[in-house]
Amino acid sequence: MTVPRCFITTTIPYVNARPHLGFALELVQADTLARHRRRAGDEVRLLTGTDDNSLKNVLAAEAAGTGVQQLVDRNAAAFAALREPLALSFDDFIRTSRDPRHRVGVERLWRRCQAAGDFYRTHYQGLYCVGCEQFYVPQDLPDGRCPEHGTAPQPVAEENWFFRLSRYTGALQELISSGRLRIQPGQRRNEVLALLAGGLHDFSVSRSRTRARGWGIPVPGDPEQVVYVWWEALGNYVTSLGYGTSAPDFDTWWTGGGRRIHLAGKGVLRFHAVYWPAMLLSAGLPLPTEILVHDYLTVDGRKISKSAGTTVDPVGLVADYGTDAVRWWLLREVPRIGDADFTRDRLVARADADLAGGLGNLAHRVVSMVHRYRAGRLPDDAPGRAPGTERLAEVCHRLPGRIEAALAAYDFRAATAALWTVVEEANRCVERTRPWELARDGRDERLDAVLAALIAACRQLAGELSPFLPTAAARLARQCTPHQGVLPPATPLFGRLTAPTG
Repeated sequence: MTVPRCFITTTIPYVNARPHLGFALELVQADTLARHRRRAGDEVRLLTGTDDNSLKNVLAAEAAGTGVQQLVDRNAAAFAALREPLALSFDDFIRTSRDPRHRVGVERLWRRCQAAGDFYRTHYQGLYCVGCEQFYVPQDLPDGRCPEHGTAPQPVAEENWFFRLSRYTGALQELISSGRLRIQPGQRRNEVLALLAGGLHDFSVSRSRTRARGWGIPVPGDPEQVVYVWWEALGNYVTSLGYGTSAPDFDTWWTGGGRRIHLAGKGVLRFHAVYWPAMLLSAGLPLPTEILVHDYLTVDGRKISKSAGTTVDPVGLVADYGTDAVRWWLLREVPRIGDADFTRDRLVARADADLAGGLGNLAHRVVSMVHRYRAGRLPDDAPGRAPGTERLAEVCHRLPGRIEAALAAYDFRAATAALWTVVEEANRCVERTRPWELARDGRDERLDAVLAALIAACRQLAGELSPFLPTAAARLARQCTPHQGVLPPATPLFGRLTAPTG
């Protein structure tokens, strides 16, 4: 039997500064999907990395009075180091300035598009936003400012290589309309279709070596130009697999079938849903199967951004509140559509209500009753279902399907809400069945059945929770697994957090 394959990627961020919580959101979402698919039995490869070859990085190094490579090495290391505090399970991490796979793959991709007749060189004059690393036309600039960064783009005039994006308008419309290239949520799909309906324009795919300060990958055959950072960076999804080399991973994960899933923020939707598929069509390569788009995190209504100075350090947040609280807020609070405003008070309130007061209280309560009434031992033979536990059994039975449906729709809030139906129903089951009264009245068989149902629910929660909160799920599983026939003593799974003051 063939094992399904799933290649999941995040965007690769610029490394002009250290990572912020907005990118941590994408990492945690991607990690949750990867863990969920692995649990379902799929063969999964999860890729992340850093975009080192940006003019933003050059300017940041100049401002800091340091070498560009030194700055990007330092900041890229900070992105790679998110693995432990965020409990990430990525399989590969690519750096576009250091990884030997990348340049050779970019050069091959360029030559394939060149062979297709999709490049031409021409003089260009336009308005360029360094923050976005892209040109804008005046009608796309509200009040003359970049919609992403709020800055006035710089006028730039030079001769560059252009890609014949306009050639692929019809093909992209058909692919997206038919669902062969699936974009979620549907609102983002409709935005891309509206963009295509307005017609596509060819875009510049190189920059002069002078304006790039000599930083970047030279255009094959034209060393006075460097490959435009977005064109080059998008290639990481295939260069990481050894495209351009004899490595077998490219055939395994890209051309060999299976799902190819890109996660991206709404601000880079055009690049991932229009530019990148057109590049792949030009090169004669398969397209991604899905593009999953998230909205922004904000602070006081402003997008979290390194450039804007509205950042929240995810590592510092974990140091203050723990991995579980941070991952849980990102998965439980951020909607499928719409921005989410972050505050520490909201993180604390959600963790205390759901984790300490909900799941943690349930597990402690149930395990304590098993110790109090049965010396920590569950019956050897599973008793029949006790009256009052039927609804809990039904909710537990439906849980895997609800999580699968929610994550198939890229809805983490719905998936975590499904988990909480079991927590809530298990607590209601305790109040309905009142095990303390069963123990007092000597109704041992019914008591055993109730406790068994509650422990089974906690064990199922541990399994289903593992993609979302892997470390907490492992603690819960240990709490509900007998050792030499006896459950471990009840210990708190989560501590109450302290809200910030001042």
